[in-house]
Amino acid sequence: MSDLKPPARRSSKPQQKPTVPAKSVSRAVRSRVPKPVDRATMVEIFRRLHAANPEPKGELDYTNAYTLLVAVTLSAQATDVGVNKATKNLFPVADTPEKMMELGEEGLRQHIKTLNFFNTKAKNVIAMAKRLVEEFGGEVPNSVEILETLPGVGRKTASVVVNIAFGDPRVAVDTHIFRVTNRLPLAITKTPLDTQAALEKLIPDEYRLHAHHWLILHGRYICKARKPECWRCPVNDLCRYPDKTIP
Repeated sequence: MSDLKPPARRSSKPQQKPTVPAKSVSRAVRSRVPKPVDRATMVEIFRRLHAANPEPKGELDYTNAYTLLVAVTLSAQATDVGVNKATKNLFPVADTPEKMMELGEEGLRQHIKTLNFFNTKAKNVIAMAKRLVEEFGGEVPNSVEILETLPGVGRKTASVVVNIAFGDPRVAVDTHIFRVTNRLPLAITKTPLDTQAALEKLIPDEYRLHAHHWLILHGRYICKARKPECWRCPVNDLCRYPDKTIP
């Protein structure tokens, strides 16, 4: 009898690649996320943004608090340029809630039909005008909480209106501000509402009034979503974003 043993059978089951423990993956992901900037760095970031643009302005056209409210409401899922084109002929004939109600839903549609969701927006704007007339004497209330109850108005819209129209230092957060906040990062947040709460708590008082405009303009024209123009960013050396671009 031979002392040689027959070769061991190979398993028909496919070999599995060794897996990386979930904890190791999460640690690796976390290691790429920089810590938020310290207060001194945040102050310097806003000092530079202020120096570059001392009196930043929004890019929506309006003539009073009411037309500002309408313009911001119409800007959802639309560009400021597109809204300005639509309101160029609208606001001369409907710059108060009373006049907007006289124009009516169908008349409003004809002015804003180039905008996304114009049917829903027309319905909301007319309903908003009705409530302003019936409950607030045709005036726009200086209250985020009240504005949020109006048709078509959310936290971002309400915050923009009280910031610009009444000088309330709210920091309305859109996709640009959400991106910039988490890239620098001024704060690490998961939702726009979390971002607003964090920024209004962290941004120094002297810069909070214009912070919304500085951050949105920075995100729109420099710290872009797909390819940020880091080479011309005024706070490049203070930013902790790990994937900076070069020209």
